[in-house]
Amino acid sequence: MSETRRKLTTIFCADVQDYTRLMGADEEGTLASLKRCREAMGRLIESHGGRVINTWGDGLIADFPSVVEAVRAAVDTQNELAGFNARRPADGRMLFRIGINLGDVIVEGDGIYGDGVNIAARLQASAAAGGIVISSTVYDQVRNKVAVGFEFLGPLMVKNVDEGVPSYAVKIGDARDETPPAERSGPARPQPQPAVMAAAISEARPAPRGSRLYGVLAVIAAVLICINLLSWQGIFWARFPVLALAVVAALAWNRDQTLFNRKITSLAIVALGIAGINLFTWTGQFWAMWPILGIAAVMGVRWSMRR
Repeated sequence: MSETRRKLTTIFCADVQDYTRLMGADEEGTLASLKRCREAMGRLIESHGGRVINTWGDGLIADFPSVVEAVRAAVDTQNELAGFNARRPADGRMLFRIGINLGDVIVEGDGIYGDGVNIAARLQASAAAGGIVISSTVYDQVRNKVAVGFEFLGPLMVKNVDEGVPSYAVKIGDARDETPPAERSGPARPQPQPAVMAAAISEARPAPRGSRLYGVLAVIAAVLICINLLSWQGIFWARFPVLALAVVAALAWNRDQTLFNRKITSLAIVALGIAGINLFTWTGQFWAMWPILGIAAVMGVRWSMRR
């Protein structure tokens, strides 16, 4: 049986943007381009001291003993592939996305597994076409050692990881911009186009859809209050549906926020909703303290398990 052990390593993940579309348009040409690009990537990975662990479809995973060399390999890869793509039509370019993470992984045979790998894959998926996204653990090691710029993208939510993973886009110039050179105006700039950075940010964090929902909920609440006032019979019944709408709005906000743990924040919102019901039906007894105490206990357990 193969030996299972752990190690700290730099994980490098890459795949092709719009690979399915490229295959649908030209299978043989896409496979030939993929082979050529993957050979170039493998050569550059090896030249920087890394090793290719596995390839599948359009994906590739490698690891490096050096964080700095992993980022240099990624930058060299994107620069070389930019030259390859410059000679191709805009709709036929093979643009790779690369994610890099430094983490503790499980090693079994020739494979590596664990959250460190999952985070690298999520970073890769959040990168712009032709771009590189790194975790904060990588950034801390390379920020003064590699001649590139960095753009903070904020926390990236990763499955099975409670806290968001702070991520950075590596700024390697306009070569990654999909706009043909003839259509650009002005001298070349050392930073990516804003559209490229916006794409990276929007993929790294799901676009908040709450703004529209908040507007709809506010209109519904206003209509209910108006109906209550226009048909006033001494009871402000609209307070209950308005409270429910406020809870829905808070849960929608929690779905998109990255500042706090979402599960704990959801429990806090529910507790506030229960307290609101108690206050709106006040009969001299604060019965909400019992369910709130139970929710607080659950929150405390979840918080302690994260430490």
